[in-house]
Amino acid sequence: MSQTKFDYDRIPYMVAFAEKSEFKDTYAGPMDLVALEAHLLKPKNHPSKSVIVFMHPVGGGAYLPMVSALAKAGFHVIYCNSRYRGADAPLIMEKVAADLGACIRDAKERLGYDKVILAGWSGGGSLSMFYQAEAEDPQVTHTPAGDPYDLTARKLIPADGIMLLAAHVSRAVTLTEWMDPSVLDEGNPEVRDRELDIYDPACPNQPAYSEAFIERFRAAQIARNRKITGWVQNKLEELRHAGRHQEEFAFIVHRTMCDVRWLDPAIDANERKPGWCYLGEPQVVNNGPVALARFNTLRGWMSQWSFDHSNANGLTAAPRITVPALVIGNTADDACTPSHTHRLFNAFRHENKQLKEVKGANHYYFGQNDKLAEAVGHCGKWLRQQGLA
Repeated sequence: MSQTKFDYDRIPYMVAFAEKSEFKDTYAGPMDLVALEAHLLKPKNHPSKSVIVFMHPVGGGAYLPMVSALAKAGFHVIYCNSRYRGADAPLIMEKVAADLGACIRDAKERLGYDKVILAGWSGGGSLSMFYQAEAEDPQVTHTPAGDPYDLTARKLIPADGIMLLAAHVSRAVTLTEWMDPSVLDEGNPEVRDRELDIYDPACPNQPAYSEAFIERFRAAQIARNRKITGWVQNKLEELRHAGRHQEEFAFIVHRTMCDVRWLDPAIDANERKPGWCYLGEPQVVNNGPVALARFNTLRGWMSQWSFDHSNANGLTAAPRITVPALVIGNTADDACTPSHTHRLFNAFRHENKQLKEVKGANHYYFGQNDKLAEAVGHCGKWLRQQGLA
């Protein structure tokens, strides 16, 4: 199978389910109906009772190289977008887990697949782990904002295996590691602490950074996340105290692509290009429109981005997961650096886990067909070893 190339059909379809909601946080569709756009990549003349399922919180990855490469290798693949496809300001991770559950149930009950393997790409890694933990050991009954959302009552179907592909540990932890700690005033981000402003040529701290500076920098990043979280909690309480329980408040978080790793390649070292990140030049991305958590709502912040309160954390989910796990890291990744790969692998308590690294591979395998083939080969071998192919 690893040498055979299959043609495949890409079959678009929709997964829809009813869900009662007190307010609407997605644009399209009626109030109490969730509709998920999905793609089934089905190799021709190659039936299977197993399917690999991808979902990313904000979606949009149906044409990623890994998705189609797995189909070309003969594996049935589903890429399903969450209800928040392309718009994560109001995104609630607990609802995304429910979306993933609806996709898996549909794959088993309507499409007829016996086995489902979760494929968590990048931000889909912690989502897949959160889902699997809740399917195996359901615990969450409320969102971090305190709104009722009972995953324990949804009877989520556990997957049969999980693959973490160029994944980070969580949206909240990743954002915090990328937040610009020099910002002193969230209302005026031009007010900054020069000693922490690593993009300022006048910053007294320059690469290679000292251990003391890195420790101070990381502590300030966590403090900034907690400061925003405290403000969010107070704002939610104000609205509820005023009887405005269903109302929201939108806000901007500036400067969210600032990490000593981008300027000092000796930190969390791999083969990435210095002075660069997966979105481009980090100093430009820091104030750009597509960096993490630029546009927010109160509930969205608490569920996705709060360092202390987000439930969707791969490191806390992993100990509750019992199914076989494959973790693949790319050694030139300029988004999910090696510490994320190894933290995820080490967080699994069981021993039916494997760690593979693709030397020289970037985050998306763009322009690296040989690296992509190597990663697909690791997936195929592991799936066959586990009886999941």
